[in-house]
Order: sequence, then C-alpha cells, then structure tokens
Amino acid sequence: MTEELVVLLDEAGRAIGTEPKATVHHAATPLHLAFSSYVVDDAGRVLITQRAPDKPTWPGVWTNSCCGHPLPGEPVADAVRRRLADELGIVTDRIDLVLPEFRYRAEMPSGVVENELCPVYRVTWTGDPTPDPAEVASYRWEPWPLNVPGLSPWCVLQLDELARLGPTPADWPVADPVTLPPAARDPEREK
Repeated sequence: MTEELVVLLDEAGRAIGTEPKATVHHAATPLHLAFSSYVVDDAGRVLITQRAPDKPTWPGVWTNSCCGHPLPGEPVADAVRRRLADELGIVTDRIDLVLPEFRYRAEMPSGVVENELCPVYRVTWTGDPTPDPAEVASYRWEPWPLNVPGLSPWCVLQLDELARLGPTPADWPVADPVTLPPAARDPEREK
C-alpha cells in the first residue's frame, strides 16, 4: 500500500510540498489542505458522524458527515467522492462547493493540532450509509440547523458560516471554484 500524503500549504494557499498523513498532525502541525462535507437528504436533514475511537485526532467526537485530505494533484471534489465512498459507502455525483476559503486551527487537550485550509461541500444523497468502523463509530440524520452538543471544533466554526449562507442547506449558494485556494483548484478546469 502506498503511503498517503497530504498537501502542505503556504499562507496564500499554494502547495509547497507534502508530508505523510500518518505524521502531519502533532503539536506544530503545518498548514495543509483538507475538506469537509455535509451530506443532506431529500428531507433537508444532515448526516452527522461520530469519529471512530482509534482516530488520532478527535476520536469519538461527533462531527459533520465526512472530512479528509486530497491527495497531491487530486481535485478536492474527487477527494470528497473518494472519502465518502471509503468511509460511508456513499456514491453520488451531487457535490457542491459552499465555503471555498474556510480555514481553522484547533488544538486537542493532548496538544495535537489541526491546522487546515478546508473547503466545505454540500453533498445531496438519500439512503442509509454503510460506515467503515475504522473511520466512523456511528451516524445519525439530524434536522437543520444542527443542535448537537460536543461537535468537533471545525464543525462548530463551519456551522456559523453555513448559517450565514441561508436558513436551510438547500438555500446555500454554490460557490465559484475560482475562489478556492490555489492548491485546491482543479488544474483541468483552469485550462
């Protein structure tokens, strides 16, 4: 199996290198590219997931539907599709960019830091996921707006920004992909 790499970024969101995913998160985590996604069903409910207990960051914490890191050269929307399929067994083509420039830094009580430029996507899908237990301990569909205590720090920050986009997930406008940080832009789209 090939070692999974994450894309390291400068302050302008440009790729400056890579680091193994297994070693990138520590007390001085460098800024790197990630994504978050919110799966929304036909009833307007949002799928939230509980991170598996063996995850190195925020184990057992409830959060948005799916997060991850694009591989070097992988368009972020493709990474969203890949991780949704791997973590939740969800296959969909309806993926919309909603927060292209979201960025956060959060520190766990252990001192491990998340430091991510993390575009946020709305995914439209209805059904019951089939979670990979190594990634997801549990899941549930929740009405919007989410009112769940103890959510991950990035999810809490994202909820504030998503609320400004509109009262329901269906109202969130699709963002222009040219507003993504340079490392997150699809090179094929920019030709």
